[in-house]
Amino acid sequence: MNLYTKLIAGVVFPAQERLKKHNTVTVRRLLERTQWWDAGKLRELQLARLRNLLQSAAKNVPYYRALFNRLNFIPDEVRELSDLARLPLLTKADIRANLTSMKSRKAVGLTRYNTGGSSGEPLIFFLGKERISHDVAAKWRATRWWGVDIGDPEVVVWGSPIELGAQDRLREWRDALMRTELMPAFEMSEEKLDGFVERIAERRPKMLFGYPSALAYIARHAETRGVALERLGIEVAFVTSEKLYEDQRRDIERIFGCRVANGYGGRDAGFIAHECPAGGMHITAEDIIVETVDESGRPVDLGASGEIVVTHLATRDFPFIRYRTGDVGVMDDRKCACGRGLPLLKEIQGRSTDFVVAQDGTVMHGLALIYAVRDIPGVRQFKVIQESLERTRILLSTDAGFSESDVATIRKGISDRLGASVEVCVERVREVPREASGKYCYVVSHVRSRSMQTIRP
Repeated sequence: MNLYTKLIAGVVFPAQERLKKHNTVTVRRLLERTQWWDAGKLRELQLARLRNLLQSAAKNVPYYRALFNRLNFIPDEVRELSDLARLPLLTKADIRANLTSMKSRKAVGLTRYNTGGSSGEPLIFFLGKERISHDVAAKWRATRWWGVDIGDPEVVVWGSPIELGAQDRLREWRDALMRTELMPAFEMSEEKLDGFVERIAERRPKMLFGYPSALAYIARHAETRGVALERLGIEVAFVTSEKLYEDQRRDIERIFGCRVANGYGGRDAGFIAHECPAGGMHITAEDIIVETVDESGRPVDLGASGEIVVTHLATRDFPFIRYRTGDVGVMDDRKCACGRGLPLLKEIQGRSTDFVVAQDGTVMHGLALIYAVRDIPGVRQFKVIQESLERTRILLSTDAGFSESDVATIRKGISDRLGASVEVCVERVREVPREASGKYCYVVSHVRSRSMQTIRP
C-alpha cells in the first residue's frame, strides 16, 4: 500500500465517516477479527444480536409489536437461530403496505432508498446510520481481502441513479480525492465503449467495480479493437448486481489481466456475501442470517436450491427480518481454504440483467429501462420485453396508488431511451409471471446487435 492510499484509508475516509456519524471504522476492525472465529462462536454472536434486534423491534417498531402480539411471539424466548422460523416471511408487499409502521420510534436521520432489485418489484424503504455503517464496513473488509483499499485508483462502471445523480461538485471533488472514477453503464455504443477503453488505459486503475456483463462487454470490445489492457496493473475486478457467468469471469480475467471477485447483495437486503481470493463466497454472518426456503417458506436441505431469505441484524431503525430477496441459491457446508469461519454460499442462481438495443443501434444496460418504470408510485411488479427494434411490451401490475396518467409517463420514459417511433405497449396484469427458476426476470430483450452476441453465455 502506497503512502497516498494509507492516508485516504487511514485518515481521510475515517474522518468522512465520523462526519456522517457512521461507526464504519470500528465495525470493520471488529469484522476483521470475527471473520476468523469458528462456526459455533459466530452462531453465538448471531443469536445474541438476533435477540437484541427482536427485543428492539417488539418495543419500538409498531409493525413488529403488533405482529409479535398476534403470534404470541416473545423475543426473550428465542434460544436457537431456527426459532426465527416461527415468524412469517417479510415481502416487498408487506413493506410497501406498512412503510410508516416499520420505522422504529427511536429512529432519527433515516435515509430513503428505492430499488427494483432482482425481483422486479419496486420498493421504497429506509436505512439508518447503523445499517449503512455495517454494510460499508462489510464491503470494505471484502475489498481488503484482495490487497486493495480505499484510495487505490478505481474505475466504477455503474448505472444507479443514486450514484449517477450525485455528480455535483462536492461529489466530484470527493471522487477525485478517493481516486474513484464513475462511468455510466447505461449506454454501450461503439463511441462510448471506445471512450471507456481509452479512459481505463489512461487511468491504469488498481481495481474495477461494476456489473459483470458491462465489464465483460468493455473487455471484449477492447480485444476487438486490439487494445491491450492486461498490463495496466489492475489487481481485481469486483462484480455485483447480476449473475456472474463463467465466460464473463474468464474474459474479464484474461483481457484485463486481473482476478474477478464476485459480490452478492443489494440496498434492501444488505451486503450478503463476497468472494475471497481462495474462491469461497463468504456470507457476512456477523450481520446477516441467511436462510434458504422452498415455495411454502419451509427450510430446504443443505445443498438444495431455495429462495434466499435474510435477517439483517443491524436494522433496528427499520427492521429487515426474514426478508424475501427473490433470489435463488444454495448453501454450502464446506470450509474455505482461506481459513475464515464465515459460512459459504455454494451458488447464486437466477440473477441477471439483460442489454437492450435502441433503434439507432445503441446498446444500453437493461437498467436504463427499469428506472423508467420502478419509481412510479403504485407500480407493484413489472417486466419489460423488447420484442423487436420497433416494439417493446411492458407487463405491469399495480396497486391503488397507481394513476392511469402514469401509463403515458412510462411509455415516454421507454421511448426516450429506445427511440421516439418505438411502439410501447403497456399490458395490465394481475401478477407478472415468474421464470422457470422461480425468479422474476424484469428485462428480456429478443434483439441482439452483432456486437452483443458474445454477452450471453
